[in-house]
Amino acid sequence: MFKIAYHPSYTHPLPKGHRFPMVKYELIAAQLRYEGIVPDTAFFTPELAGLETINLAHAREYCNQLLSLTLPSAMVRRIGFPLSEQLIARELRIVQGTISGCRFAMKDGVAFNIAGGTHHAGSDWGEGFCLLNDQAIAACDLLRRGVSKQVLIIDLDVHQGNGTAEIFNGEPRVFTFSVHGQNNFPFHKERSDLDISLADGTSDKKYLETLEQHLDVIFEKVKPDFVFYQSGVDVLSTDKLGRLNLSRAGCRLRDELVFCKCLRAKVPLQVSMGGGYSPQVRDIVDAHCNTFKAAVHFFD
Repeated sequence: MFKIAYHPSYTHPLPKGHRFPMVKYELIAAQLRYEGIVPDTAFFTPELAGLETINLAHAREYCNQLLSLTLPSAMVRRIGFPLSEQLIARELRIVQGTISGCRFAMKDGVAFNIAGGTHHAGSDWGEGFCLLNDQAIAACDLLRRGVSKQVLIIDLDVHQGNGTAEIFNGEPRVFTFSVHGQNNFPFHKERSDLDISLADGTSDKKYLETLEQHLDVIFEKVKPDFVFYQSGVDVLSTDKLGRLNLSRAGCRLRDELVFCKCLRAKVPLQVSMGGGYSPQVRDIVDAHCNTFKAAVHFFD
């Protein structure tokens, strides 16, 4: 059985006004257990990533200001969360959950972080509730340790992975692929190695055909030895911020395309859950749990 990073702090250090939809993290864990999708032994508690680790993807000054709670007020507003020691500990734990997940994925084929996918954090900025870019840091760790020589980051959140694109701009060992809403946040988009911008209202058929076509080309061209997957469910038609029109079944088929491609190519992957902002939290949790169900089908 694959491993899943989770800790209660993924939800509880957040200010009350920000807990929805962040409450989804504890609800996902509870639902996975309640439905028996995964056993309790699948969950692991990550430690806190250290300064040298987060410096792999982020500028030292930004990291020092973040850890000392001395970020300029304009940056704090850009991030959207008031800073606290508890919030910083949460972010460091999420980062380590993704790093540790990579090591489990090497053995099991896939690993998850119930939080993470914080793709708006760039090398020296935070943005859109993202302080540290967990998958970018983990990718840098794989390259530093010589575990991986060619990383592919598949970002299927409805918002472009602008921070990830900026961090790896000019880095040939990491290929960044983002499929996102054309008219959605961030309004200034960075350049990924491949960006696919979708019109408002894009539904299952168009989305899945586009994704499958480009995955085939990318795997043939890039030949990755490790994949990161940002699996945000804000592509759902129910999402209040997404502006796309995917059904819950279409969202699960999206996940299955990614898993099938990695399995056939014999490439391990780490999955961080990304965004989801449907007014009914059940829609968010069910869609995220479907990602785990798909992984059980392919990897268990």
